[in-house]
Amino acid sequence: MPMLIEHIDAIARQKQRGVLYVAFHPPASGTPDDEEIVDQGDFDWKTLPIRQHIIDWLDAQGTGWKPCGHFANTCLMMSYRGQIYIDLPFDEALPAFQALQALLELPDGSMRFPEATFICCPLDMAMENVAHDEPGFWERRAENF
Repeated sequence: MPMLIEHIDAIARQKQRGVLYVAFHPPASGTPDDEEIVDQGDFDWKTLPIRQHIIDWLDAQGTGWKPCGHFANTCLMMSYRGQIYIDLPFDEALPAFQALQALLELPDGSMRFPEATFICCPLDMAMENVAHDEPGFWERRAENF
């Protein structure tokens, strides 16, 4: 069944705050940028055990999550790569954030799992795409793509 997956920056604008998400990639690629993600070809995020582990952990903690798309870019269309939005604010004093951070990062701030990258999309960066929220924006882009 098809489902509508929102871009992470659109979620940040809806929440009116910075938002957290996890992006997945092949372990050999490190932290890919958009161009590298496109070059990953047949990367199958559905088979990554760490993705399901993170989802199971979030569910066990009672932390909301949902699939999300990459940061929107009008010059690039990418298929869904398994990213998940995590419904917690970026607040280092919040115990739930601390637990999530301990799950995903090593004490030095590097990623614990080579296939997952923990990311914060700040609201000010998300606001750069506020025009995307105008009715019909994406439909007009699709017509001219």
